[in-house]
Amino acid sequence: MTQAMSGLTTTVGRLPVDEDDLAACVSCGLCLPSCPTYRVTGEESASPRGRIAAMRAVHAGAVMDSTFTEFMDLCVQCRACEVACPSAVPFGRLMEGARHALATETGYQPWWRRAGYAVLGHHWLLLALTTVGAVAQRARLVPPSLARRLGLPRLPLRQPALKASGIDVFLFTGCVMDAWQRKVHVAAQRVIEATGASVALPGSGGDCCGALHTHAGLTDQARRLALRVMSSMPGDTPILVDSAGCGAALKDYGHLVGTEEAVRFAGRVLDIHEWLAGRLDLLPHTRSAVLGPVAVQDPCHLRHVQHAHLPVRAVLAPYVELVELDDEGMCCGAGGAYSVQHPAMAGSIRERKLAAIERSGATVVVSANPGCSLWLASAGLDVRHPVELIAAAIEPSAQTGGFGDGR
Repeated sequence: MTQAMSGLTTTVGRLPVDEDDLAACVSCGLCLPSCPTYRVTGEESASPRGRIAAMRAVHAGAVMDSTFTEFMDLCVQCRACEVACPSAVPFGRLMEGARHALATETGYQPWWRRAGYAVLGHHWLLLALTTVGAVAQRARLVPPSLARRLGLPRLPLRQPALKASGIDVFLFTGCVMDAWQRKVHVAAQRVIEATGASVALPGSGGDCCGALHTHAGLTDQARRLALRVMSSMPGDTPILVDSAGCGAALKDYGHLVGTEEAVRFAGRVLDIHEWLAGRLDLLPHTRSAVLGPVAVQDPCHLRHVQHAHLPVRAVLAPYVELVELDDEGMCCGAGGAYSVQHPAMAGSIRERKLAAIERSGATVVVSANPGCSLWLASAGLDVRHPVELIAAAIEPSAQTGGFGDGR
């Protein structure tokens, strides 16, 4: 049965989620202090347990209306609630199921958003549009105030070259990361090779992991991209990822694709800092490029999903003066495309992060995710990727700079 409500086609039906997962929440409220949207609004509908209550209602047959859509869409999907939850509720899985139902059964993802997500799977087009955008920025056709509000960087006109050097490890390059921040991949390759390992690059099809599609509920498109990525890096060679969001997506291919091959592929994936942490004795330890104090901003998908935030500190410690933020790993508000779709809420969340950074006394911020880095840099911070600082320390001639300084 379908009906129209507030201009949105709605469906009565069940969500594609595990009923045991949906029932696991006991509404204890321990997740509330960890939820960035609840902390800003104080509203139950903007909390994990409030959203789960709405999911239960729709799963039981309530109308999937515009109010339900608003509750689901306002979630940043940081998954900090999963870490706080004593019942181990897999909130990320539930949110993915809810958004998949919305994208499939309603007008949740209009054609223009779908077109934008589709571009990510065509790397040549993304690179071409990046060049067009870079020219438009330099011609002042894009107001700087708009770029800052949306967290858009100064797009690069030219990109450094990446060239494979062997087959010891794959370096996953991705879509936006490669188009806008390829210098991070260059730094990552320098650091990997400094350990004595050689680097292979993905073949055809390895240009988008599908993370943003999954977040948007476009699960079928994400699965197709996952199969392409798997084909682009065959064999059993370790796969290193320098983008936290991409790494979390690649590690979840077993669930997304649902095959033994996908499970084996996911088992090969490591965040680059996880891999480097076991090889610190192979890196030259010099403090020639010390910056400090340096604050570590943990991307949500590195801390809460991959649980790989401690290796970042391990690999940075020999080279920089680290300081910790006092906000317990709270989200910065970037959330993939979230800061573009919800700039006001994302900005409110970011203000709390900026206050924590100011209290730390840090002059530089490191973050291992492009979305977080760009969103924080648009607020005027000097933001680097951890591997950039390591590359500069072990090779002082290496050129590194903040995420807002695209040439």
